[in-house]
Amino acid sequence: MKNRFLRLFLLASSLWSPVAAQAHHGWAAFTSEPESQITLKGTVKEFHFVNPHSVIELAVTDNGQTTVWEGELTSNTNLAARGWTAISLEDRQEITLTGYPARNGAHALRGTRIVLANGKELKLVSGN
Repeated sequence: MKNRFLRLFLLASSLWSPVAAQAHHGWAAFTSEPESQITLKGTVKEFHFVNPHSVIELAVTDNGQTTVWEGELTSNTNLAARGWTAISLEDRQEITLTGYPARNGAHALRGTRIVLANGKELKLVSGN
C-alpha cells in the first residue's frame, strides 16, 4: 500500500512540477538595463493584489488610442510589508508607472516606481 501511494504521489508531482515552474518566471522576461526603463501615465483598470506577483492593469491613451499595459510588481506579501493593501490602487485612479519593459515586446513592464496623481509615491522596495 505504501509503495502504491508513493508511486501515485511521484506521478502527480512530476505532472504538476512543469506547470509550477512555468508559472513563475521571476524578472527574466523583462529588460534590466537602467536606460531601458519607460514611464507610462494612465488609468488603473484593475489592481490584482496576489502572489506570486501583484499586477496593475493600466489603460494608457496615446494619440486617441488606448492600450492596456500590465505592470508586474512584487508579491502582495512584500507589498503589504510596505503598507500596501488590496485597495492601495483603485479602478479609474490616475497613476504614473515606471519600469522595465517586456523583452518580447508585449505591453507589460516590471514596475519600479509608482506615483499617484497627487504626487505621492507608493513604496515598492525598501528605501524608495
